[in-house]
Amino acid sequence: MVPGAEPAIRLWVPGRIEFLGKHTDYAGGRSLLCAIERGFCVVAAPRADHGVRIRDARTGEIVNGTLDSRTEGKAGHWSNYPLTVARRIGANFSPPLAGVDMAFESDLPIAAGISSSSALVVATFLVLSKLNELETRAEYVNAIDGPEPLAEYLGAVENGLDYRTLAGERGVGTFGGSEDHTAILCARPNALVQYSFCPVRYERTVDLPSDYVFVIATSGVIAEKTGAALESYNRLATLARGAADRWRQASERTDATLGDALRSTNGDVEPLIHAMHAPGGDVSAETLIERVRQFAIESEEIIPAAGDALASGHLSELGALVDRSMQNAERMLHNQIPETVFLARRARELGAVAASAFGAGFGGSVWTLVRRDEADDFAASLSADYRAAFPERVAAEVFVTSAGPPASRL
Repeated sequence: MVPGAEPAIRLWVPGRIEFLGKHTDYAGGRSLLCAIERGFCVVAAPRADHGVRIRDARTGEIVNGTLDSRTEGKAGHWSNYPLTVARRIGANFSPPLAGVDMAFESDLPIAAGISSSSALVVATFLVLSKLNELETRAEYVNAIDGPEPLAEYLGAVENGLDYRTLAGERGVGTFGGSEDHTAILCARPNALVQYSFCPVRYERTVDLPSDYVFVIATSGVIAEKTGAALESYNRLATLARGAADRWRQASERTDATLGDALRSTNGDVEPLIHAMHAPGGDVSAETLIERVRQFAIESEEIIPAAGDALASGHLSELGALVDRSMQNAERMLHNQIPETVFLARRARELGAVAASAFGAGFGGSVWTLVRRDEADDFAASLSADYRAAFPERVAAEVFVTSAGPPASRL
Protein backbone atom coordinates (compact mmCIF):
# COMPACT_ATOMS: atom_id res chain seq x y z
CA MET A 1 0.00 0.00 0.00
CA VAL A 2 1.24 3.50 -0.88
CA PRO A 3 2.09 5.50 2.28
CA GLY A 4 -0.72 7.85 3.23
CA ALA A 5 -3.32 6.20 1.01
CA GLU A 6 -6.63 5.27 2.59
CA PRO A 7 -7.46 1.55 2.92
CA ALA A 8 -10.66 1.85 0.87
CA ILE A 9 -12.54 4.52 -1.05
CA ARG A 10 -16.10 4.92 -2.25
CA LEU A 11 -17.14 7.06 -5.20
CA TRP A 12 -20.24 8.27 -6.99
CA VAL A 13 -19.74 8.96 -10.72
CA PRO A 14 -22.78 10.09 -12.73
CA GLY A 15 -23.86 9.80 -16.33
CA ARG A 16 -24.49 12.97 -18.29
CA ILE A 17 -26.82 14.76 -20.68
CA GLU A 18 -25.41 16.65 -23.63
CA PHE A 19 -28.16 19.27 -23.66
CA LEU A 20 -26.65 20.84 -26.79
CA GLY A 21 -23.30 20.41 -28.50
CA LYS A 22 -23.69 17.74 -31.16
CA HIS A 23 -20.18 16.71 -32.26
CA THR A 24 -18.70 20.07 -31.34
CA ASP A 25 -16.26 19.44 -28.49
CA TYR A 26 -13.42 17.68 -30.30
CA ALA A 27 -13.58 20.40 -32.99
CA GLY A 28 -13.00 23.22 -30.48
CA GLY A 29 -16.66 24.19 -30.12
CA ARG A 30 -18.91 24.56 -27.11
CA SER A 31 -21.53 22.46 -25.31
CA LEU A 32 -24.28 22.83 -22.72
CA LEU A 33 -24.06 19.93 -20.27
CA CYS A 34 -25.31 18.45 -17.02
CA ALA A 35 -24.90 15.34 -14.94
CA ILE A 36 -27.87 13.13 -14.09
CA GLU A 37 -28.97 11.32 -10.95
CA ARG A 38 -27.98 7.89 -12.25
CA GLY A 39 -24.44 6.60 -12.38
CA PHE A 40 -21.79 4.34 -10.87
CA CYS A 41 -21.24 3.49 -7.23
CA VAL A 42 -17.65 2.30 -6.81
CA VAL A 43 -15.78 0.71 -3.92
CA ALA A 44 -12.04 0.14 -4.18
CA ALA A 45 -9.03 -0.88 -2.12
CA PRO A 46 -5.30 -0.90 -2.95
CA ARG A 47 -3.34 -4.02 -3.78
CA ALA A 48 0.21 -4.87 -2.75
CA ASP A 49 1.15 -5.38 -6.42
CA HIS A 50 0.35 -3.49 -9.63
CA GLY A 51 -2.52 -5.75 -10.60
CA VAL A 52 -5.96 -4.39 -11.48
CA ARG A 53 -9.00 -6.49 -10.66
CA ILE A 54 -12.44 -5.06 -11.45
CA ARG A 55 -15.79 -6.62 -10.69
CA ASP A 56 -19.21 -5.72 -12.03
CA ALA A 57 -21.22 -6.28 -8.86
CA ARG A 58 -24.49 -6.64 -10.76
CA THR A 59 -23.37 -9.46 -13.08
CA GLY A 60 -20.45 -10.83 -11.07
CA GLU A 61 -18.16 -10.56 -14.09
CA ILE A 62 -14.49 -9.93 -13.24
CA VAL A 63 -11.69 -8.60 -15.45
CA ASN A 64 -7.99 -8.48 -14.63
CA GLY A 65 -5.11 -6.36 -15.85
CA THR A 66 -1.98 -4.56 -14.76
CA LEU A 67 -0.71 -0.99 -14.64
CA ASP A 68 1.51 -1.45 -17.69
CA SER A 69 1.50 -1.99 -21.44
CA ARG A 70 0.53 -5.65 -21.15
CA THR A 71 -3.03 -4.69 -20.21
CA GLU A 72 -5.46 -5.06 -23.08
CA GLY A 73 -9.22 -4.56 -23.02
CA LYS A 74 -11.64 -6.16 -25.44
CA ALA A 75 -13.22 -3.82 -28.00
CA GLY A 76 -16.97 -3.58 -27.44
CA HIS A 77 -16.72 -4.85 -23.86
CA TRP A 78 -16.89 -2.65 -20.74
CA SER A 79 -13.42 -3.84 -19.70
CA ASN A 80 -11.84 -1.83 -22.54
CA TYR A 81 -12.47 1.42 -20.67
CA PRO A 82 -10.98 0.76 -17.21
CA LEU A 83 -8.10 -1.24 -18.63
CA THR A 84 -7.26 1.57 -21.05
CA VAL A 85 -7.04 3.84 -18.01
CA ALA A 86 -4.79 1.37 -16.21
CA ARG A 87 -2.48 1.11 -19.22
CA ARG A 88 -2.28 4.91 -19.62
CA ILE A 89 -1.50 5.47 -15.93
CA GLY A 90 1.27 2.91 -16.21
CA ALA A 91 2.67 4.80 -19.19
CA ASN A 92 2.35 8.33 -17.74
CA PHE A 93 3.36 7.82 -14.10
CA SER A 94 6.53 6.23 -12.83
CA PRO A 95 6.65 3.34 -10.32
CA PRO A 96 5.86 2.46 -7.68
CA LEU A 97 2.19 2.17 -8.57
CA ALA A 98 -0.31 0.28 -6.43
CA GLY A 99 -2.93 -1.74 -8.22
CA VAL A 100 -6.56 -1.94 -7.18
CA ASP A 101 -9.37 -4.28 -6.31
CA MET A 102 -12.47 -2.42 -7.46
CA ALA A 103 -16.16 -3.23 -7.63
CA PHE A 104 -18.89 -1.15 -9.21
CA GLU A 105 -22.62 -1.16 -9.75
CA SER A 106 -24.39 1.11 -12.22
CA ASP A 107 -27.99 1.97 -13.03
CA LEU A 108 -27.04 3.69 -16.28
CA PRO A 109 -28.40 2.12 -19.46
CA ILE A 110 -25.41 0.69 -21.33
CA ALA A 111 -24.40 2.08 -24.75
CA ALA A 112 -27.35 4.47 -24.68
CA GLY A 113 -25.51 7.75 -25.26
CA ILE A 114 -25.62 8.68 -21.55
CA SER A 115 -21.85 8.28 -21.19
CA SER A 116 -21.62 5.08 -19.19
CA SER A 117 -18.24 4.39 -20.82
CA SER A 118 -16.70 7.76 -19.93
CA ALA A 119 -18.15 7.52 -16.43
CA LEU A 120 -16.28 4.24 -16.00
CA VAL A 121 -13.10 5.90 -17.31
CA VAL A 122 -13.49 8.73 -14.79
CA ALA A 123 -14.26 6.31 -11.95
CA THR A 124 -11.23 4.13 -12.66
CA PHE A 125 -8.87 7.09 -12.88
CA LEU A 126 -10.19 8.73 -9.70
CA VAL A 127 -9.74 5.47 -7.80
CA LEU A 128 -6.21 4.82 -9.02
CA SER A 129 -5.26 8.48 -8.61
CA LYS A 130 -6.43 8.54 -5.01
CA LEU A 131 -4.82 5.23 -4.06
CA ASN A 132 -1.50 6.30 -5.60
CA GLU A 133 -1.70 9.98 -4.61
CA LEU A 134 -1.06 10.95 -8.21
CA GLU A 135 -1.97 14.58 -7.51
CA THR A 136 1.25 14.92 -5.48
CA ARG A 137 3.48 13.64 -8.28
CA ALA A 138 5.45 15.89 -10.59
CA GLU A 139 3.99 14.27 -13.72
CA TYR A 140 0.48 15.20 -12.58
CA VAL A 141 1.28 18.65 -11.19
CA ASN A 142 3.09 19.71 -14.37
CA ALA A 143 0.19 18.74 -16.64
CA ILE A 144 -3.08 18.77 -14.67
CA ASP A 145 -3.88 21.84 -12.60
CA GLY A 146 -7.62 21.56 -11.97
CA PRO A 147 -10.82 19.67 -12.80
CA GLU A 148 -11.07 21.07 -16.34
CA PRO A 149 -7.54 19.96 -17.32
CA LEU A 150 -8.26 16.60 -15.70
CA ALA A 151 -11.36 16.25 -17.88
CA GLU A 152 -9.30 17.10 -20.94
CA TYR A 153 -6.62 14.58 -19.97
CA LEU A 154 -9.23 11.85 -19.54
CA GLY A 155 -10.59 12.65 -22.98
CA ALA A 156 -7.05 12.09 -24.25
CA VAL A 157 -6.90 8.80 -22.34
CA GLU A 158 -9.95 7.63 -24.30
CA ASN A 159 -8.82 8.82 -27.72
CA GLY A 160 -5.17 7.93 -27.22
CA LEU A 161 -3.70 11.39 -27.82
CA ASP A 162 -0.89 13.16 -25.99
CA TYR A 163 -1.94 15.60 -23.28
CA ARG A 164 0.62 18.31 -22.55
CA THR A 165 3.61 16.44 -21.08
CA LEU A 166 1.70 13.15 -20.69
CA ALA A 167 2.39 10.98 -23.73
CA GLY A 168 -0.45 9.30 -25.58
CA GLU A 169 -1.11 5.60 -25.55
CA ARG A 170 -3.55 3.60 -27.64
CA GLY A 171 -7.05 4.55 -26.52
CA VAL A 172 -10.40 2.84 -26.87
CA GLY A 173 -10.74 3.42 -30.62
CA THR A 174 -12.91 6.54 -30.75
CA PHE A 175 -11.93 10.02 -31.94
CA GLY A 176 -14.06 11.84 -29.38
CA GLY A 177 -13.36 14.82 -27.16
CA SER A 178 -13.71 15.66 -23.50
CA GLU A 179 -17.25 17.00 -23.03
CA ASP A 180 -18.40 13.81 -21.28
CA HIS A 181 -15.58 13.92 -18.77
CA THR A 182 -16.13 17.65 -18.26
CA ALA A 183 -19.81 17.13 -17.48
CA ILE A 184 -19.04 14.27 -15.09
CA LEU A 185 -16.35 16.20 -13.20
CA CYS A 186 -17.62 19.80 -13.43
CA ALA A 187 -21.43 19.60 -13.43
CA ARG A 188 -23.52 21.70 -11.06
CA PRO A 189 -26.79 20.50 -9.50
CA ASN A 190 -30.01 21.88 -10.99
CA ALA A 191 -28.12 23.72 -13.73
CA LEU A 192 -26.45 23.43 -17.10
CA VAL A 193 -22.78 24.27 -17.51
CA GLN A 194 -21.53 25.82 -20.74
CA TYR A 195 -17.98 24.96 -21.77
CA SER A 196 -15.86 25.43 -24.85
CA PHE A 197 -13.17 22.93 -25.72
CA CYS A 198 -9.64 22.42 -27.02
CA PRO A 199 -8.75 23.53 -24.38
CA VAL A 200 -11.60 23.12 -21.89
CA ARG A 201 -12.82 26.58 -20.87
CA TYR A 202 -15.67 27.32 -18.47
CA GLU A 203 -18.07 29.90 -19.92
CA ARG A 204 -21.13 30.06 -17.69
CA THR A 205 -23.71 28.27 -15.56
CA VAL A 206 -27.38 28.45 -16.54
CA ASP A 207 -29.89 27.52 -13.85
CA LEU A 208 -32.72 25.19 -14.82
CA PRO A 209 -36.24 26.18 -13.77
CA SER A 210 -37.02 24.46 -10.48
CA ASP A 211 -40.41 23.22 -11.66
CA TYR A 212 -38.93 21.30 -14.64
CA VAL A 213 -37.09 17.99 -14.86
CA PHE A 214 -35.68 15.77 -17.56
CA VAL A 215 -37.39 12.69 -18.90
CA ILE A 216 -34.83 10.54 -20.70
CA ALA A 217 -36.01 7.98 -23.23
CA THR A 218 -33.51 5.40 -24.41
CA SER A 219 -34.17 4.09 -27.90
CA GLY A 220 -33.11 0.53 -27.18
CA VAL A 221 -30.80 0.79 -30.20
CA ILE A 222 -27.31 0.12 -28.94
CA ALA A 223 -24.97 3.04 -29.60
CA GLU A 224 -21.89 0.89 -29.03
CA LYS A 225 -18.85 2.42 -30.71
CA THR A 226 -17.63 -0.69 -32.48
CA GLY A 227 -17.74 -1.98 -36.04
CA ALA A 228 -19.86 0.05 -38.46
CA ALA A 229 -21.11 2.34 -35.67
CA LEU A 230 -17.53 3.20 -34.69
CA GLU A 231 -16.69 3.97 -38.32
CA SER A 232 -19.72 6.25 -38.67
CA TYR A 233 -18.98 8.03 -35.39
CA ASN A 234 -15.32 8.55 -36.23
CA ARG A 235 -16.19 9.79 -39.73
CA LEU A 236 -17.80 12.90 -38.23
CA ALA A 237 -14.62 13.64 -36.29
CA THR A 238 -12.54 12.94 -39.40
CA LEU A 239 -14.63 15.38 -41.42
CA ALA A 240 -14.11 18.09 -38.80
CA ARG A 241 -10.35 17.52 -38.93
CA GLY A 242 -10.44 17.47 -42.72
CA ALA A 243 -12.29 20.79 -42.79
CA ALA A 244 -9.70 22.31 -40.44
CA ASP A 245 -6.94 20.98 -42.71
CA ARG A 246 -8.61 22.54 -45.75
CA TRP A 247 -8.92 25.86 -43.91
CA ARG A 248 -5.23 25.87 -42.93
CA GLN A 249 -4.24 25.07 -46.50
CA ALA A 250 -6.36 27.87 -47.97
CA SER A 251 -5.74 30.51 -45.30
CA GLU A 252 -2.10 29.71 -44.50
CA ARG A 253 -3.03 30.01 -40.83
CA THR A 254 -2.20 27.53 -38.06
CA ASP A 255 -5.61 27.25 -36.38
CA ALA A 256 -5.78 23.81 -34.77
CA THR A 257 -9.56 23.29 -34.86
CA LEU A 258 -12.73 24.53 -36.53
CA GLY A 259 -13.42 26.48 -33.36
CA ASP A 260 -10.09 28.26 -33.65
CA ALA A 261 -10.78 28.98 -37.30
CA LEU A 262 -14.15 30.54 -36.52
CA ARG A 263 -12.65 32.65 -33.76
CA SER A 264 -10.04 33.90 -36.22
CA THR A 265 -12.85 35.21 -38.46
CA ASN A 266 -14.86 36.65 -35.54
CA GLY A 267 -17.52 34.00 -36.09
CA ASP A 268 -17.96 34.64 -39.81
CA VAL A 269 -18.41 31.22 -41.39
CA GLU A 270 -18.21 32.37 -45.01
CA PRO A 271 -14.38 32.44 -45.23
CA LEU A 272 -14.38 28.84 -44.00
CA ILE A 273 -17.03 27.85 -46.53
CA HIS A 274 -14.95 29.42 -49.30
CA ALA A 275 -11.84 27.60 -48.09
CA MET A 276 -13.51 24.19 -48.43
CA HIS A 277 -13.25 24.58 -52.21
CA ALA A 278 -9.46 24.50 -52.02
CA PRO A 279 -8.04 21.53 -53.97
CA GLY A 280 -6.74 18.47 -52.22
CA GLY A 281 -8.04 15.49 -50.28
CA ASP A 282 -10.60 12.82 -51.04
CA VAL A 283 -13.62 14.54 -49.49
CA SER A 284 -15.84 16.79 -51.59
CA ALA A 285 -16.20 20.47 -50.80
CA GLU A 286 -19.95 19.99 -50.39
CA THR A 287 -19.47 17.35 -47.68
CA LEU A 288 -17.00 19.52 -45.77
CA ILE A 289 -19.23 22.59 -46.11
CA GLU A 290 -22.15 20.69 -44.60
CA ARG A 291 -19.98 19.67 -41.64
CA VAL A 292 -18.67 23.22 -41.17
CA ARG A 293 -22.16 24.73 -41.29
CA GLN A 294 -23.54 22.29 -38.71
CA PHE A 295 -20.62 22.98 -36.39
CA ALA A 296 -20.86 26.76 -36.73
CA ILE A 297 -24.64 26.88 -36.28
CA GLU A 298 -24.60 24.57 -33.24
CA SER A 299 -21.62 26.09 -31.47
CA GLU A 300 -21.81 29.77 -32.37
CA GLU A 301 -25.55 30.38 -32.83
CA ILE A 302 -27.79 27.80 -31.16
CA ILE A 303 -25.93 27.20 -27.90
CA PRO A 304 -25.43 30.85 -26.87
CA ALA A 305 -29.03 31.68 -27.83
CA ALA A 306 -30.40 28.63 -26.02
CA GLY A 307 -28.51 29.50 -22.85
CA ASP A 308 -29.85 33.04 -23.01
CA ALA A 309 -33.41 31.83 -23.61
CA LEU A 310 -33.24 29.43 -20.68
CA ALA A 311 -31.71 32.06 -18.38
CA SER A 312 -34.47 34.53 -19.24
CA GLY A 313 -37.29 31.98 -18.93
CA HIS A 314 -38.22 32.09 -22.63
CA LEU A 315 -38.96 28.38 -22.90
CA SER A 316 -40.81 28.52 -26.22
CA GLU A 317 -37.74 30.14 -27.80
CA LEU A 318 -35.57 27.46 -26.19
CA GLY A 319 -37.76 24.75 -27.70
CA ALA A 320 -37.44 26.21 -31.20
CA LEU A 321 -33.65 26.39 -30.91
CA VAL A 322 -33.39 22.79 -29.73
CA ASP A 323 -35.67 21.72 -32.60
CA ARG A 324 -33.28 23.41 -35.01
CA SER A 325 -30.31 21.57 -33.48
CA MET A 326 -32.14 18.27 -33.88
CA GLN A 327 -33.05 19.03 -37.50
CA ASN A 328 -29.42 19.82 -38.28
CA ALA A 329 -28.34 16.52 -36.76
CA GLU A 330 -30.73 14.73 -39.10
CA ARG A 331 -29.90 16.73 -42.23
CA MET A 332 -26.22 17.61 -41.79
CA LEU A 333 -24.67 15.10 -39.41
CA HIS A 334 -26.84 12.24 -40.71
CA ASN A 335 -26.42 10.50 -37.35
CA GLN A 336 -30.05 10.08 -36.34
CA ILE A 337 -32.19 6.97 -36.67
CA PRO A 338 -35.98 6.63 -36.98
CA GLU A 339 -36.26 5.79 -33.30
CA THR A 340 -34.57 8.93 -31.98
CA VAL A 341 -36.38 11.11 -34.51
CA PHE A 342 -39.70 9.65 -33.37
CA LEU A 343 -38.92 10.12 -29.68
CA ALA A 344 -37.93 13.78 -30.05
CA ARG A 345 -40.94 14.66 -32.22
CA ARG A 346 -43.43 12.72 -30.14
CA ALA A 347 -42.10 14.31 -26.96
CA ARG A 348 -42.78 17.75 -28.39
CA GLU A 349 -46.28 16.68 -29.42
CA LEU A 350 -46.91 15.49 -25.87
CA GLY A 351 -45.98 18.90 -24.47
CA ALA A 352 -42.24 18.84 -23.73
CA VAL A 353 -40.82 22.37 -23.90
CA ALA A 354 -37.73 20.93 -25.64
CA ALA A 355 -36.47 17.54 -26.74
CA SER A 356 -33.38 16.28 -28.53
CA ALA A 357 -31.28 13.24 -29.19
CA PHE A 358 -27.83 13.49 -27.65
CA GLY A 359 -24.45 11.82 -27.67
CA ALA A 360 -22.67 10.27 -30.64
CA GLY A 361 -25.85 9.32 -32.50
CA PHE A 362 -26.55 6.20 -34.57
CA GLY A 363 -28.64 4.97 -31.63
CA GLY A 364 -28.78 6.17 -28.06
CA SER A 365 -31.30 8.35 -26.24
CA VAL A 366 -33.42 11.49 -26.26
CA TRP A 367 -33.77 14.02 -23.43
CA THR A 368 -36.99 15.94 -22.89
CA LEU A 369 -37.62 18.89 -20.57
CA VAL A 370 -41.04 18.74 -18.91
CA ARG A 371 -42.88 20.11 -15.90
CA ARG A 372 -41.98 18.27 -12.72
CA ASP A 373 -45.60 17.66 -11.70
CA GLU A 374 -46.34 16.12 -15.12
CA ALA A 375 -43.17 14.07 -15.53
CA ASP A 376 -44.45 10.66 -14.47
CA ASP A 377 -47.54 10.82 -16.68
CA PHE A 378 -45.47 12.22 -19.55
CA ALA A 379 -42.93 9.39 -19.21
CA ALA A 380 -45.68 6.78 -19.24
CA SER A 381 -47.28 8.26 -22.35
CA LEU A 382 -44.01 8.59 -24.24
CA SER A 383 -43.04 5.04 -23.32
CA ALA A 384 -46.40 3.63 -24.46
CA ASP A 385 -46.31 5.53 -27.75
CA TYR A 386 -42.75 4.43 -28.46
CA ARG A 387 -43.47 0.78 -27.74
CA ALA A 388 -46.48 0.92 -30.03
CA ALA A 389 -44.37 2.41 -32.83
CA PHE A 390 -41.28 0.21 -32.26
CA PRO A 391 -42.41 -2.98 -30.47
CA GLU A 392 -39.11 -4.70 -31.26
CA ARG A 393 -37.17 -2.25 -29.06
CA VAL A 394 -37.71 -4.22 -25.88
CA ALA A 395 -34.60 -2.76 -24.18
CA ALA A 396 -35.95 0.80 -24.35
CA GLU A 397 -36.33 2.60 -21.02
CA VAL A 398 -37.84 5.91 -19.90
CA PHE A 399 -36.89 7.56 -16.61
CA VAL A 400 -37.06 10.90 -14.81
CA THR A 401 -34.02 12.78 -13.51
CA SER A 402 -32.98 16.22 -12.38
CA ALA A 403 -29.61 17.74 -13.22
CA GLY A 404 -27.36 16.16 -10.62
CA PRO A 405 -24.00 16.76 -8.91
CA PRO A 406 -20.59 15.82 -10.34
CA ALA A 407 -18.45 12.86 -9.34
CA SER A 408 -17.74 12.84 -5.62
CA ARG A 409 -16.49 10.78 -2.70
CA LEU A 410 -19.07 8.89 -0.67
